[in-house]
Amino acid sequence: MKKVMALALAALMVLSLAACGKKAQVAINSVEDLNGKKIGVQAGTTGEIYVQENVTDAQLGSYKSGMDAALDLKNGKLDAVMLDELPAKSIVAQNDDLTIIDFNLEPEEYAIAVKKGNTELLDAINATIARMQGDGSYEALVNAFMPAEGEEAIKVPEALETTGDVIKMGTNAAFKPFEYAEGSEIVGFDISMAQNVAKDMGRKLQVEDMAFDSLLSALDTGTIDFVAAGMTATEERRQSVDFSEPYYSSKQVVIVRK
Repeated sequence: MKKVMALALAALMVLSLAACGKKAQVAINSVEDLNGKKIGVQAGTTGEIYVQENVTDAQLGSYKSGMDAALDLKNGKLDAVMLDELPAKSIVAQNDDLTIIDFNLEPEEYAIAVKKGNTELLDAINATIARMQGDGSYEALVNAFMPAEGEEAIKVPEALETTGDVIKMGTNAAFKPFEYAEGSEIVGFDISMAQNVAKDMGRKLQVEDMAFDSLLSALDTGTIDFVAAGMTATEERRQSVDFSEPYYSSKQVVIVRK
């Protein structure tokens, strides 16, 4: 009898340890379900702002990149991650234990930021955006970096040869497909757009990779000439910088464990 009881106790201990090792599943089916949860965001983004303004008692974790937040989500340190839709899809595509919940939040417009009052550069950027949207090169970039679901992605376009004086673009290369590392090169939709801007201006593009929440201060100090980083043109940001015409519409989504 004692032997049977000992075996039973041992089995219970094994089951208990196995249960402790599992990541607790948190039911998130609405924005309200985020209240009081541990939520990861990329520092300085509109996802961070949304959680601060709309989620009650959130335990907010700010990360340098969405992927860093996703890794903590996988490890059970977070309940959810809020991030822009396409970078979130890129992360989920690489992690089959994660999935996306779309709450159909308000759309956001991406635009290129320049220093307040730099109308010459702003006019040049707007002219390039209009030209690309008119001659089909904008659509070609969309098809290259954001193909429709089920379609094979087109090879990343060759970098444009740009010459002349250097113009510096600030970005955060952790936001695929807009900017990301491909080997030793930084590529992406925003990089290709910036190459078009530089070429139209007769300038040579230089890409400066930095933390997302450092971009606007770098722009203000003149370290960079403009910012193209999947940045939403919010009213708060418009107080300190000027934005180009919008070039892409996105929204915030939530990543959770399956």
